[in-house]
Amino acid sequence: MRNIFTIFKKEVRSYFNSPAAYIVVTFFLLFTGYFFGTNLFLMNQANLRTAFGIIPLVFIFFMPAITMRLIAEEKKTGTIELLVTYPIKDSEIIVGKFLSALMLLAVALVFTWFYVITVSLLGNLDGGQVIGGYFGLLLMGAAYLAIGMFASAITENQIVAFIVALVIIFVFFLMDKILFFIPAPLVSIFQYLSIDYHFENISRGVIDTRDLLYYFSVIFFSLLLASHALGRRKGD
Repeated sequence: MRNIFTIFKKEVRSYFNSPAAYIVVTFFLLFTGYFFGTNLFLMNQANLRTAFGIIPLVFIFFMPAITMRLIAEEKKTGTIELLVTYPIKDSEIIVGKFLSALMLLAVALVFTWFYVITVSLLGNLDGGQVIGGYFGLLLMGAAYLAIGMFASAITENQIVAFIVALVIIFVFFLMDKILFFIPAPLVSIFQYLSIDYHFENISRGVIDTRDLLYYFSVIFFSLLLASHALGRRKGD
């Protein structure tokens, strides 16, 4: 745990000592804020449905942007070679960097509580929807970040890492959007594999162990694959 925490602190400092984190969070808030404001002022609807509807779409692009440099950049600059000479396991490197990205995600979500405050002042706030929605966003974002970690671990090119993560995430996101074209016996499988399907369940305020198991499985296996990808570079 000490090694993981050391890497976590290093990456968090790296984020907030450079413009990267501020740029990502600012664009995230501007983009989601535009749609929330449009729904509030033009459609006169004080609720969080629009925010919870648009943020998962924004995540598809912003999560790969957060993770694309975490391993790929260190490979390209050669600093990963120095890092792996220390008594640190590949899994500790991956988990430490993943947690730093998760921290940045949490910070971005905290700033969106302005929407919650606004709705509570102007409309009827559904507490169950708020808790479920934010919990679902955190799980979905964590799953996307884990996939992004895998993409970053298999290449030293940040753009390639971004594209690979984007494609994988988009495929998982679309799973429950193409059920009409899927043979009936496979519909339930494709639906269960959809990241957005499980988010919609949780965002209603219903916490089901099947949804939790799905997200934790995606996170675990994505980080495991990332660790193996990093290990292969050393010839393990």
